[in-house]
Amino acid sequence: MQDVVQDYYGKQLQSTADLKTSACCDISNMPSWLKPLLANIHDDVLSRYYGCGLVCPALLEGCRILDLGSGSGRDVYALAQLVGSTGHVVGIDMTDEQLAIAREHQEYHANKFGYDNVTFIKGYLETLDELNLADNSFDIIVSNCVINLSTDKAAVMASVQRLLKPGGEFYFSDVYADRRIPQHLINDPVLYGECLSGALYWKDFERLARDAQFLDPRLVEDRPLEITDPTLSAKLGNIQFFSATYRLFKSAELEDACEDYGQAVIYKGTIEQLPQRFDLDKHHSIETGRVFPVCANTYQMIKESRFAPHFEFIGDKSQHFGIFKNCGEPIPFGQQGAGQQTNQQTSITPIVNESSNAGGCC
Repeated sequence: MQDVVQDYYGKQLQSTADLKTSACCDISNMPSWLKPLLANIHDDVLSRYYGCGLVCPALLEGCRILDLGSGSGRDVYALAQLVGSTGHVVGIDMTDEQLAIAREHQEYHANKFGYDNVTFIKGYLETLDELNLADNSFDIIVSNCVINLSTDKAAVMASVQRLLKPGGEFYFSDVYADRRIPQHLINDPVLYGECLSGALYWKDFERLARDAQFLDPRLVEDRPLEITDPTLSAKLGNIQFFSATYRLFKSAELEDACEDYGQAVIYKGTIEQLPQRFDLDKHHSIETGRVFPVCANTYQMIKESRFAPHFEFIGDKSQHFGIFKNCGEPIPFGQQGAGQQTNQQTSITPIVNESSNAGGCC
């Protein structure tokens, strides 16, 4: 399918208007403070970009970032403005036509920004180990609606784990399905090129992430996708698709479940653009100044990452209280009397959108 993708994005598509669905191009959820970055990017780069919004976590100044499937370079040039002159952004893509556009306008953007801090490399996501990129050399790796196009997603995940620094994160958007895609649809070049039939079943993605030692993948945001092209919709039948952003932290200290050690964090409100609260993921909206109980994994993700200076940390691992309440699997053993009732009450499915609270989720 690599040849199919190269042809589709290099020759068949000449602008975003040629896409048959909106699966790979939506900026509706982009924060307002990010949108001015696009005004500094050359029109040719913008018109030949096919990604989902702008994949951009907070606190990037001075970071070294790798963009997988960088295409015409739009995200690279946006991120370049945020990492500043002391940071660097590397874009990797396999499509000659896309890379030509990105490189053609590199001098334009260097003059616009006042520094040249980007590099574009031709390569395949499945064979990143052939590109002489050093292990543990990137603070952040991003990808914008590209992993679904990869023919060996496990190899991509393994390389991401290898290339990230300890405490670094893989922050990426992609398309997921509510079931496994049948092979005859995967073989359809248009469905594949439109970021649909290469999409992972969401549960298989979680398994893939954990196999790559990203033991606690965190969902940041998601939305259902509507397949508006009637021909494609008829082919896909009842399969439901979702655009979702995940963040995966590299840490040797993470556990495969949300364990409770009585720990908590306090967000200081000191990250620019995030004075009121820090959203780690869809279930962790941490209000400035409030003591926020967390599981050991959340504690470790924040403490080991670039976000650590913006938090206070409470507790250690000297005492264990079991699974964090309302998170993960409950204790499987039956209990007697009041204890059984308590177990039933606390063994509930986590709330889907925990956006307001003072620590009810890990």
